[in-house]
Amino acid sequence: MTTVTAHPVTYSADGLTMTGHLALPSGTGRRPAVLIGPEGTGLNDFQRRRAEALAELGYVAMLFDLHGDGHWFTDPEEMLARVMPLLADPGRMRGIGLAALDVLRAEPRTDPDRIAAIGYGTGGAIALELGRAGVDLRAIATVNGLTAGLPGEAARIRCPVWAGVGSEDPIMSAEHRDAFAAEMRAAGVDWRLVVYGGAQHAFHHPKVEQTVRPGVGHHPLHAQRAWRDVVDLLTECLPVTFPPHAAPAAAAAADTSPAPDRTATPSG
Repeated sequence: MTTVTAHPVTYSADGLTMTGHLALPSGTGRRPAVLIGPEGTGLNDFQRRRAEALAELGYVAMLFDLHGDGHWFTDPEEMLARVMPLLADPGRMRGIGLAALDVLRAEPRTDPDRIAAIGYGTGGAIALELGRAGVDLRAIATVNGLTAGLPGEAARIRCPVWAGVGSEDPIMSAEHRDAFAAEMRAAGVDWRLVVYGGAQHAFHHPKVEQTVRPGVGHHPLHAQRAWRDVVDLLTECLPVTFPPHAAPAAAAAADTSPAPDRTATPSG
């Protein structure tokens, strides 16, 4: 396992002062990078740990902010009041993603020509919007975050797209899945959609049982599988080359339990 350095990064987006989380692998050379979007609840320790796990695999990883000052919502209704207008405005979503991408590209350790975008819930929808905007990415992955873009915009996507959802997710319903698949097919995108049987919305998050929203629940096995699927996508599209003595431990790819999470309702 490589030594990881992590720290907050401050930047402006959506009229707010954002505080993201940047994780750097050991060494001094440039590395491929991954932009990570959190759930609609905002930044949380679980996703910070995800950024650090990717840094352990050799990536520069940045978790971006959605709500300003690294805020996270504990009240689902307050979260929805903020997130629903955002999801209805592709321009705002792209602005949030592009501002964070600029920070990641400016990091001296980042190889600016080798960047992927992944996300969960709202963060995954923003990753998709970056692709629809024609941003030069090597891969896009979204977990629990499917949106259908404006007609024809998916033709701008220039990289493989992977999406994972739960079969019992009432938020990312069969209609959402069908619309997403139709959009990707029509645009000729290299895409994959994995439906995890029996999983509900936010199945990836170990603290999701703290929410009272119906149709939301953690599925430990599928959470591990989805994480491995995302890492496999990055390995395929954004490989990291190490000297033989510096290769990270294979265990870093596993979905290990994070530090205690301050986010109580990861449902967006």
